[in-house]
Amino acid sequence: MTSSYETIGRPVGRAEGPAKVTGKAIFPADVNLPGILVGKCLRSPFPYAKIVSIDADSVANARRVPGVHAVLTSDDIPSHLVGRMLRDMPILARDVVRFAGQKVVAVAAEDDDIAEVALNLIQIEYDELEPILDPNDSLKPDAPILHPDFMDYLGIPDGDQVHPNSAGHASWSNGDVEQGFAEADLVFEHTFKTNHQHQAYIEPHASVVYLDNSGRVQTWVNSKMPFQVRQQLSEGIDMPTDQIRVNATTIGGDFGGKGGFMDTHLGFWLSKATGRPVRMTMTYIEELMAGNPRHPAVMTFKTGVMKDGSITARQAHLVYDSGGYAAFKPARGVTYGYRCLGPYKIPNAHIDSDVVYTNQVPCGSMRAPGDPQSIFAAEAQIDLIARELKMDPVQFRLKNLVQDGDASPLGHYWKDIMGVKTLDAAVGEAEYNQPKPQIAGKLTGRGVALCERHVGAGSSTVKITIDAEGLVTLYTALPDTGSGFYTVLRQILGQELGVAYDQIKLENWSTDDVAFETGVGGSRVTHVAGQAVFRAAQELRRQLIAMSADMFGWPEDETGFSQGEVISPGKTPMSLGALVTLAGGLMEADHTYDSERDEDITVFCVQIAEVEVDIETGQVLLTKFTSAHDVGAILNPLGHQGQIDGAVMQGIGYALTEDLQYDEGHVTTLSMGEYKIPSMPDMPELRTVLVASESGGPSPYGGKAIGEQGISSVAPAIINAILDATGVSISEIPVSSEKLFRAMRETSET
Repeated sequence: MTSSYETIGRPVGRAEGPAKVTGKAIFPADVNLPGILVGKCLRSPFPYAKIVSIDADSVANARRVPGVHAVLTSDDIPSHLVGRMLRDMPILARDVVRFAGQKVVAVAAEDDDIAEVALNLIQIEYDELEPILDPNDSLKPDAPILHPDFMDYLGIPDGDQVHPNSAGHASWSNGDVEQGFAEADLVFEHTFKTNHQHQAYIEPHASVVYLDNSGRVQTWVNSKMPFQVRQQLSEGIDMPTDQIRVNATTIGGDFGGKGGFMDTHLGFWLSKATGRPVRMTMTYIEELMAGNPRHPAVMTFKTGVMKDGSITARQAHLVYDSGGYAAFKPARGVTYGYRCLGPYKIPNAHIDSDVVYTNQVPCGSMRAPGDPQSIFAAEAQIDLIARELKMDPVQFRLKNLVQDGDASPLGHYWKDIMGVKTLDAAVGEAEYNQPKPQIAGKLTGRGVALCERHVGAGSSTVKITIDAEGLVTLYTALPDTGSGFYTVLRQILGQELGVAYDQIKLENWSTDDVAFETGVGGSRVTHVAGQAVFRAAQELRRQLIAMSADMFGWPEDETGFSQGEVISPGKTPMSLGALVTLAGGLMEADHTYDSERDEDITVFCVQIAEVEVDIETGQVLLTKFTSAHDVGAILNPLGHQGQIDGAVMQGIGYALTEDLQYDEGHVTTLSMGEYKIPSMPDMPELRTVLVASESGGPSPYGGKAIGEQGISSVAPAIINAILDATGVSISEIPVSSEKLFRAMRETSET
C-alpha cells in the first residue's frame, strides 16, 4: 500500500524558502567567529609579467599599519601549486603573473578599510611580457610557453602534451571521416567563436578558515563539493583530510561556478600566521576579473552532406581558452565538447578538443560545461547548410535525427529516443510553419536548435530519523546551492512516509559526519541523492510496517502511511510518533547510493526562437521562445519549470548581451551594470512543452534530468532566427545590435 499523502507531482514552493527570506540561512560571509579578521589581496595589474621584486620596506610598512595582523607574500608560504584536478596555480604568485587579477600579496586585518590601506602601501616591480590573448595564438609554433614546467605538475592528463601551451587534449571518433568527406556531394566548413560568460550568482565567492585550538582546520566555504574542497585543501597545505572539516553553509547561487576552493588555501595561511579566523569575500570587481567563468572557445566545423541532405561526415576542432591556469577545471582530462556532433545519424565523425593556456582569467565550469559553446557552433552550422541546400532547417534535422535502432555519431545506441517527438512538439507549439509576422521597419525570423544530454551519476549518503514526537529528519551532506533540490528530497521522503514535505526537518552534515558525498552538479542530484532518500525511506517503511504486523497483527500488504499516521483498513490509525515510541523512541535508516552514468539514457531538448530585427539599428527583439523537453516523471512542476526558465534566461544572455570584455588582457566590465545579464523586460513570451517518455529516467518515480540541457540550444536557436530574418550569418556570440548592424550593412554592400 502506498502513501495517500501525495507530494510527488505537486507544484510546491521551497521548503527552505522561509529560512532564506527571514535571514536565518547562514552563508559563509555570515560566519562571525570571535576575533575574526578580514583577508584581502593585492592583485596583478598585468596579464603577463615577471615579478622583479616586492619592496621589503613597503611590506614592513604595511605590517605596521594599526589593525593589520599579517602580510604574506609567496616567500611566507610553501611553494605548493593547487587546483581542483590539475594543480598548476600558486596560492600567491611566484616569479610570474599569468593574468590580470592574480593574487600576489595577502593581508589580514581588522576590517576592509585597514586592509586596503595596507595593500596600497605595497610596491611591486614588474617586467611586462607580451601576453597571449587569443587561444589560437596560444597554439602557434612560436607562441611563448606560459607553463614551461607543465609536465612536472600533479594531475596532468594522461598521454603526451600535444602543444607546450596545451592543458589537455581529447579526441573522439567513429567510422572513417576522410572517407565520409570523399563520399559527400558538398563539404562545408565554418568557424565560430564564443566569449566568456560569468555565472552571475548573487553571492560572490567567500570562505572562513580557522586553525582551531586542537590544530584542526575549520572552514566554511561556498563550494557545492565540500569533500573535494577538503581534498584540495589537504593537498595545498600538507595536512591530512581527517584534520580538515568543511562545515555546512548555504550557497547564494552556483550555476557551476562554485565547485572549487577559491581562497581557502590563502585563508588557512593567514589564519595560521595570525592565530585567528579569517574571512575572505571577493568583491564583484574581483569576481569579474578573477572568478572562474565559462571558457571562451574557437570552433571549426567541417560537414559533408549529400544533395538530399544526408550527412556523411562531420569533423570538429574545438579550442577552449583555459586562461592563465587550469586549476578550476573539474577533470584531469578534457571532457568539453564531445556532444557537439549532435544527435544525428553521422556514420563518420571525428572531434578534437583542446584546452589551452592564455593570459586571460582562469576559467571553470558553468551550467552544462563545454556544451553551450560547441552546440552553438554545431547547430548554427546546421542552418547554414540547410540554407545552402534550400531545405527547411526542421526538415533537414528530421532527415538526420537518430531514432530507435540508430547509432549516435560516436556509436552509442540510446534507448527510447525522443528526438523526433520532441522536435515535432516544439514545431507545433511554436507555430513554426505559420506565416511570420510582417512588421514595418522590422525583419522577422524563426530559428530552431536541439541538443541532448545525459542524466548524471555519483554517490550520495543520507540518513532519516523519526523521533517519539513523529518528527522526521533528513540528514545530507549536500550543500544548498539554491536550485530547490532540498524541497524535492523532502517531497520524496514525504511521499513515502505520508508526511507533509514542509514539516520534514533537514540537517546538514559536515565532512566529519559521513564518508563521502559527490556533491552538486552534472545533472545528478535528483537521481543520486533522490535514490538515496527513496531507498532509505523504503527501509523505514519496511521497519514500520513489520512492527505494525508484529505488534498489532496488521496485514503488511494493506498497511500504509497518511498525514503522519500509519494506516490499515478497518484499524485505528496510529501516529508515527506513537509507533516509534513503542520501538524505543527513535527509528532511523541510512542508505548510500552509488551509480555510474547510464550511457543508454539521454534527454532531448528542442528550442525555437522568434525574433524581430530593426532594419535601421540591428536591434534584436526576441518576441517568442518555445522550449520543448523530453521528460520522465516531474517531481515538482514549479521547480522543474524554474529550471527551464532560468536556463533560457541564461542562454538569452549568452546569445545577445553577456560579454566579459577585455582591453589588452584587462577585464573592463567590472560591475553588473556593465556586464549585462538579461532582466525580466528582456524575456519573451515563453512557451514550454513537456514530452513524456514512456520509459522515464533513473531518478525516483522515473524522473529525468532538467538542470543543464535547457541552456545549450538557446543561443543557436536565436542566432538561427536572426539568420532566417536577415540572411546574415553570425559566427560569434554575443551578438550586439552594433555587431549585427555592421554585418547587415556589409552583406547588403556585397
